[in-house]
Amino acid sequence: MIKQNIFIGFLTGLSANIGGIFLYILLFSEMGIDETLDDAIAQGYIGKLIALGAILNFLPFFVFIRKKQNYHARGVLLATIIAAISIFISKII
Repeated sequence: MIKQNIFIGFLTGLSANIGGIFLYILLFSEMGIDETLDDAIAQGYIGKLIALGAILNFLPFFVFIRKKQNYHARGVLLATIIAAISIFISKII
């Protein structure tokens, strides 16, 4: 049960991060989603997009904390840590 709750929180955090990336692209990019992502990879600012998307993880994290669903919140935190690691890897490569 605990692992399932962490996994649900992880999927929620991953979805919020992806949703945040798409929301940022739709609101602030003049290009489409595919073109923006291709350009971000080519120009080396994909890590910045991931970081901006991770900001949206605050919402489910604090909702889970407020509802006392600590294992769900741990899953969201795990998704945020994975995002930070992917940003670090993108900076190295």
